[in-house]
Amino acid sequence: MSNAGVRFPPEPLSAAEVRKLLLACSPDSDTGKRNRALLAVMWRTGLRCSEVLALRVSDVDAERGTIRVLRGKGCKARTVGADPDCMAVVAVWVAARAARGIGPGRLFCTLAGTPLCARYVRAMVGRVAVRAGIEHRVHPHGLRHTMAAELSDEGWPVLLISRQLGHSNVATTNTYLQSLHPAEVIDRARTRRWDLAG
Repeated sequence: MSNAGVRFPPEPLSAAEVRKLLLACSPDSDTGKRNRALLAVMWRTGLRCSEVLALRVSDVDAERGTIRVLRGKGCKARTVGADPDCMAVVAVWVAARAARGIGPGRLFCTLAGTPLCARYVRAMVGRVAVRAGIEHRVHPHGLRHTMAAELSDEGWPVLLISRQLGHSNVATTNTYLQSLHPAEVIDRARTRRWDLAG
């Protein structure tokens, strides 16, 4: 379902919520394997939904730990990094895909080999979140928010976060991170004290 022009605040997930989301995808079904891999890639690389759906099998280099985005926002190409655990989850889906006889083409596809659409992914993320017991709104872009907040917490320089996200300039990333993770403002506000008695 579309937001119909309504803008929501950024909604990064906690580490525990992301794990619940991934565990809610059945490891015993090919659909579950695909959806878990799709969620893992969005979370661990910060790719936009459209970028993930455009990936081809040949864009993933597990040995080098890279994923090539041929047409990011503004038709810009970039290569992003992905950790070994993310690549291992993707490998499970790639093996299931091959066992079904699905040839080269889109990495994330239906079980018949046809492309997935963004509407399916939005609905799937919502369904999996309900199954995982997550009570607030969960959406694909929230996984991008989550990755950006995590990289900031891990001390990544803003320039590197900007490159991973595919932002055209660092100022955009700074604004993005401030809206995602207002930690300093929250910490300072929490230290204030007052006394009703005067």
